[in-house]
Amino acid sequence: MKDFNDFLSAMLPYTEWAMLILLIGGGLFLVFQSRFLPYRYFGHAIAITAGKHDKEGAKGDVSHLQALSAAVAATVGLGNISGVAIAIYMGGPGVVFWIWVTALIGMCIKFYSCSLSIMYRGTDSEGKLQGGPMFYITKGIGKKAKPLATFFCIAGLFGFLGVFTANQFTQTFMNVVKPNENLAMLGDFNWKLIVGITLAIITSFVIFGGLKKIAKVASTIVPFMVLIYFVAVVVVMATNANEVWPSLKLIVVEAFDFDTMVKGGFWGLVILGVRRAMFSNEAGLGSAPMYHGQSKTDEPVQEGLVAMLGPFIDTIIVCTLTAIVIILSGAYLEAESNGILMTLIAFKKSLFGFGDVLLMIIVSAFALSTLFTYSYYGVKCLSFLTNAKIGKYYNWYFVATIVFAAVASVDLVINLIDLAYALMVIPNMIAVLYLSPRVNLAAKSYFSKMKHEKA
Repeated sequence: MKDFNDFLSAMLPYTEWAMLILLIGGGLFLVFQSRFLPYRYFGHAIAITAGKHDKEGAKGDVSHLQALSAAVAATVGLGNISGVAIAIYMGGPGVVFWIWVTALIGMCIKFYSCSLSIMYRGTDSEGKLQGGPMFYITKGIGKKAKPLATFFCIAGLFGFLGVFTANQFTQTFMNVVKPNENLAMLGDFNWKLIVGITLAIITSFVIFGGLKKIAKVASTIVPFMVLIYFVAVVVVMATNANEVWPSLKLIVVEAFDFDTMVKGGFWGLVILGVRRAMFSNEAGLGSAPMYHGQSKTDEPVQEGLVAMLGPFIDTIIVCTLTAIVIILSGAYLEAESNGILMTLIAFKKSLFGFGDVLLMIIVSAFALSTLFTYSYYGVKCLSFLTNAKIGKYYNWYFVATIVFAAVASVDLVINLIDLAYALMVIPNMIAVLYLSPRVNLAAKSYFSKMKHEKA
């Protein structure tokens, strides 16, 4: 495992700049090219999600709300709870500011990529309707771009594993339940193995049931668990009201810390923010278009607007709440607390001593919803590379890696995901930027049609 981790660490720097240029540079290009369109129609996006603009007989498998819930289920999760903690641990509170910047740009990227997922839908070998980067790459750019789509899918076979979630859930269980003291003295490795196998079994029951089951389970769990988490954080903020403003101020001040800039660590801080934001909301990654591509709609722009809400919910709202709790509790100053451990300390300190138990319950729900949804993305990648029949075997590999991740180190898991994500961003963002003028034309026609209907 150590050798594998060293290899991943050595590979990461080569992908970082490509990711930064494509995500931030490419994202800003889309923001200005669209003339801030997605942000101007934020209210309309909420109305579409609520089903106010649904049309009978539209193609697709799931509603706008189910597609958003499933995509948010895969993104609102441990990336927001422990991903933020890892970012603060590695770069200090200032990194949160760069997470915000990336999320705002990410909203525009999601608008474009998910509009394309409806515009260029394809069918798999079983004739089922599919969407996602591999389809808008091959159908939008043309057959000559198939190597890009293949590259995306190969990286996706690793990027869409539930390893981070399984690892952080296991860490939470070990720290809250303390099984060696409270249950039986089996040793850390054995307990981690037991947790991994249990998670793998539970996940198997859902993922072998198919998409509709996943959408149903995810849309039931997600709003409820986000609400509980939100209430818990509001209670922490209310009981420490005088610390909230200084915490937010610290984020902004440290983001432009003169010492950091002089020492040359400034770009490191920005890259860290971009990485963790992409980890949190997956904008530019190409995962959400796979879910949104299944929506019951024939209007690409509508789906793009719905998808844009994802980064706002899970990064601007959920990540900010997590960051404030970590900063005001002082948990980020404790040297050894990386990942979920830092958030657990913050909650225990701030919520009358039992916050860690509450977080354990929330994390369990987050972890399961993320595991249920991620496997679906990997199946799509393998199906594209082979066929739909073979694609289903991805689930077996997915379940096996849950057990591996439970016993692996947090560094190994983060490096594996970071590398796979950076590799997936490259083909996806090239396609989104290349095809963006077609989304602009579709948006122009959609909004003029809307004005016409109102008149």
